[in-house]
Amino acid sequence: MSSDSERAEDMRMDVGALVAAVLSRGIRIILVTGLLLMATAAVLLFIPKTYESSASLLVEARDNIYTRAATAAPSSSSAVSTEALMSSQIELIKARDLLLDVIDQENLRSVPEFTNGGFSPIGFIMRLLGRPPAAGNVEEAVLANLADRMTVIRERDSAVISIFVRSTDPKLAARIANAVAAAHVKRRAAQSLTDTADATVWLQTEIDKLRPKVSAAETAVANYKVDNDLFLSSGTVPLSDQQLSVVSTQIAEAQQRKNNAQSRSKLIRGLVAGGQSLDGVNDVRNSMVIQSLLQTRANLQGDLAQKSTTLLANHPTIKALKAQIAELGRQIANEAGRVADSLEAEAKVEADLEQRLRDDLTRAKLIAGDATKGGVTLDSLEREAKAQRDLLENYLAKYSDALSRTASNSALPDVRIISEAAPAVDPASPKIPLILGAVGFVALVLQVGVVLFGELMSGRALVARTSTTTEAEYEAEQAEAAADMDIAEQAEFDDELETAVEQGIAAPLPDMLVDDLAGLSAAVSAHELRTVLLATLGGAGDTLAVIDRLLEDALMAGLSAVVVDAGSGEVSGAVGLTELAAEEADYGDVMQRAGESLAEVPWGRLETLDRRSTRPLTLIAALADIYHLVIVDTGHAGVASSLPLFAGAKATVVLVTGAATHPVAVGAARRDISALGFEVGRVVSLPAIRADVA
Repeated sequence: MSSDSERAEDMRMDVGALVAAVLSRGIRIILVTGLLLMATAAVLLFIPKTYESSASLLVEARDNIYTRAATAAPSSSSAVSTEALMSSQIELIKARDLLLDVIDQENLRSVPEFTNGGFSPIGFIMRLLGRPPAAGNVEEAVLANLADRMTVIRERDSAVISIFVRSTDPKLAARIANAVAAAHVKRRAAQSLTDTADATVWLQTEIDKLRPKVSAAETAVANYKVDNDLFLSSGTVPLSDQQLSVVSTQIAEAQQRKNNAQSRSKLIRGLVAGGQSLDGVNDVRNSMVIQSLLQTRANLQGDLAQKSTTLLANHPTIKALKAQIAELGRQIANEAGRVADSLEAEAKVEADLEQRLRDDLTRAKLIAGDATKGGVTLDSLEREAKAQRDLLENYLAKYSDALSRTASNSALPDVRIISEAAPAVDPASPKIPLILGAVGFVALVLQVGVVLFGELMSGRALVARTSTTTEAEYEAEQAEAAADMDIAEQAEFDDELETAVEQGIAAPLPDMLVDDLAGLSAAVSAHELRTVLLATLGGAGDTLAVIDRLLEDALMAGLSAVVVDAGSGEVSGAVGLTELAAEEADYGDVMQRAGESLAEVPWGRLETLDRRSTRPLTLIAALADIYHLVIVDTGHAGVASSLPLFAGAKATVVLVTGAATHPVAVGAARRDISALGFEVGRVVSLPAIRADVA
């Protein structure tokens, strides 16, 4: 068996032979492909062509300034989100009642395309016996076929809904699409009218309730005004406030007249006491007596002036005239005093009037104070009455609008047709060019694959490796594996490798690359390694043997340890790492305690591990802070390994090799692990494991 394995490793695939085998059978491949294409085309000719037509609906509110209710706001935002609104419209279009209306309108029960419910043994036997299916079954078949041939979707992020209908008759497909769109618009309009009619009934009930409330509130306001003398004069000024204003004005006017009379009286008495002329005082000039005395004095003064020209000063006539003039002066002064007395009397009258007005003002203030206190209650009653009246007026306006809309069927639905369906010209299915292309591609690939597989299985495409090629490739692989050795060990390893290549046998790994399990266990027991990532090139048993040995020595050294299964792929009954990576479990849920100082994280109940998750890396970082030793099984080194999940972790990678592991495989594995950002800290070989276990 070992010689057969080595002989297989010395063989390589001859690409030229494979290409020649394919080309030699090229005519057959082309012929078979052509026959398949012709057969497919013939079959497609008998498949009925299906045509698809679409109608579009726009979902939006259709009220405007001419059709909107008088009490409605210019624009209002719906409490329902756009996504929910569009989904609701789509479900309404696909509703059973609407589809039944379309079936009746288009008489689809008589169209064989829609009445055919598919092959049914019972239905076939019943038709042979001459008993057609029941009417209910026909209706369900038509309904199911219509639902299957109709697709309702929302056009991206818009408010447009497209209705697609497929049928073998392009005109029928267009009619059905238009009928579905029209039926939905009609149904939404009927629902709007129904809502308006229901609102009319509700508004009428509320109006009947509000009318007595409004009447009672306004009556309470009127009664309170009468009971508390809270009346309004012209405008909105209370009567008490207006009285205060009038009395205050009258007081000011009386005080002004009093002060004016006193001032004029003092002026006249001052002029009389000073012997000054009173001709410039209006009150004196306005007196008829004083005017007569002044006229007489003026005449006597004229006679005196005339007589003085002919008579001496001691003449009796002159003396008589002067005596008369002096007497007239005294009379004028007396009359001026009486005018001053009348002015003082007028001032006293005005003073008495002022006092009475002030008393009236005091009483008016008391009345106004009471009215102000009563006004608070009155305002409250008026506010209540106004609120009830406004609500009643609002309901009356809405009731009038709703009643007019219901009577005239003027309610507009929230959907409208923006694009009617037209008969399709090109069939929607079958897509003959696409199907023929797929058949041709699959036929070519399968035939070429069969030819290549046959060549490989027969061995005709396998040739022995040449010595030069094998030696060059082999030395390149081993150069990577021995990169960390010193010069002497590297030279020794190169000699062994050259000898092994010449003899055609597998070269052993150098001692520099191989650790025994005891050394690894000693490093763990000495707490030199905290987190160990195990990657294997052999079987799962090798990894389990390493884990058992490390756990045994760690527990004997008094260390706590935890094992994380990230590579077995064995589905367990407990929650594990797969649920954690899929965010179906929390960190504490995946921990399974196996002892006082030992715990494990199983693979889990899922078959695959989400390799995009960062939760496994977070888990082992947290476990490293809690436990002395964290062992992670990452599975077989290669593409399926879970090592990439732990990129960036502070851990040591241990590569477990099998008994027949080729050095080239070890070098390739080390190179792959290095590409992930890790360095292989240790390599443990299978013989060492078996010796230690034994």
